[in-house]
This record gives sequence, structure tokens and C-alpha cells, in this order.
Amino acid sequence: MQNIKNSMVLVQHELRQERTALVVFTAAVSFLLAVCIFIFPEMKGGMDDMSGLFASMGSFTEAFGMDRVNFGTFLGFYAVECGNILGLGGALFAALCAVSSLAKEEREHTAEFLLTHPISRKRVVAGKLAAVVLEVLVFNLCVYGISVVSIALCGEEIAWREVTLLHTAYLLLQVEIAGICFGISAFLRRKTAGVGLGIAVSFYFLHLIANLSEKAEFLRYITPFSYADGVDIVVDVRLDVGLVLCGMLYCIVGVGAAFVWYGRKDIA
Repeated sequence: MQNIKNSMVLVQHELRQERTALVVFTAAVSFLLAVCIFIFPEMKGGMDDMSGLFASMGSFTEAFGMDRVNFGTFLGFYAVECGNILGLGGALFAALCAVSSLAKEEREHTAEFLLTHPISRKRVVAGKLAAVVLEVLVFNLCVYGISVVSIALCGEEIAWREVTLLHTAYLLLQVEIAGICFGISAFLRRKTAGVGLGIAVSFYFLHLIANLSEKAEFLRYITPFSYADGVDIVVDVRLDVGLVLCGMLYCIVGVGAAFVWYGRKDIA
């Protein structure tokens, strides 16, 4: 019972420490999504011409999937514009939260204080992992709620299935990136933010490269943005289960590495 209480205290402490990042990222991504949604009615009249323009832009069009969706419809607009905001913004948030979770104890010289308490290293890792997952869930619930309310207020019909599926895909993307970065965090001792940002941005550009060339399609099995492609989701109205399972495997490997390595490493 005491161990559970200690773990809960650790989770609460982690959530308090990261609340500023959670509020800032949630507010920023939600604001940008709401702005995109509210400007769509003003742009609707000229969207058909814009769709034709985007469709003729060659590699740029293929990279963002704008050749496979009608940019003049709200769902197509939401998949491309709002999907990129939520995808990249959410990925950066998940990476930053996870990559500093374990490493900050050594970076900020608080490991000695934490590990002298009656709590095992495995419970420390589990508590920090739980905090990261809760932060990602809260972020996504808030963004989803604000997006749905914004769509209703701007007078557009809510395509519940497609919108929910799209947000679910980005939740899974963030969970995968968080798991990978959490595993990396166990190996780091000093600066961590740049590592997390680099991983998130690299995954994003690997996805763009995979869209540009058939020879690079194997990259779809590396980057989580492959199964969180808004265009694919609104066109097919489903997730690629194979790619999702592949991504969750990477996540499990990252989390497993964190438990194994942090339990045996010399804490500075």
C-alpha cells in the first residue's frame, strides 16, 4: 500500500512539473486548429481554384497528399491543414515530455534525493511513464474537444467518424514517439530537448520523403506519421493496422529499454 502511495506521489509531482509545458502546447495547438477551422468558411468560395492549383504543384502536392483529397471540402481541408498542425505539434509535445522524463533527474542533480526514498527504480520508471501517458491523453482530449466545438461553431457538419479516427491516429503517433523518447531518456544524462525535437522532426520529414518516391516506401514502416496521414484516413476511413502494430512495437521496445537500462545504470 505504501509503495502505491509513493508511486502516486511521484506521478503527481511529475504532472506538476510538466503542467506549464502541457498548458502551453495545448493552448498553442488548440488555438492554431481553431483559427484554421474558423477561416475555412471565408475561404470556401475560392477553394476549388486552390485545389486545382495545389494539384498541379508536382512533388510538393504528393508530399502532403493534396493530390488525393478535395481541398475544397472541409474534411479535405481539415485533414491537410489541421492534420499537419496537430501531427507536428503533438509529436513535438510528446517527444519533449518523454525525452526529459528520466534524464532530468541527473541533469538537475535530483536523482540522489529521489532514489533515497523507499521506492524502487522500476516504480520510478513506471511512475514517470504514467505521468507522460497522462499528459499525452489530457493534451489530446482538450484538443479534440476544442476542435469539435470549433467545427460546430463555424457551421460545418461534423464528420464524427473521420474526425475521431484522425485524432485517434495522432494520439497513437504521440504514444509511439513518447515511448521511443522515454527509452532514449534512460540513456541520457545531460541536454535532452534537442534529441526529442530532432526525433519528432526527423519522423515528419521521413514521411514526406516516403510520399515523394516509391523507392522510399519502406520508410513508412519507420515513421509513425505513415499511419497518421490525414489524407489516407479521410479517404480510406480506416487506419493501417499493420503500420500501427509496427509503431506500437517500437513503443514497447523503447519502454522496455527504459525499464531494463534505468534499473542497472550508475546514476550520477
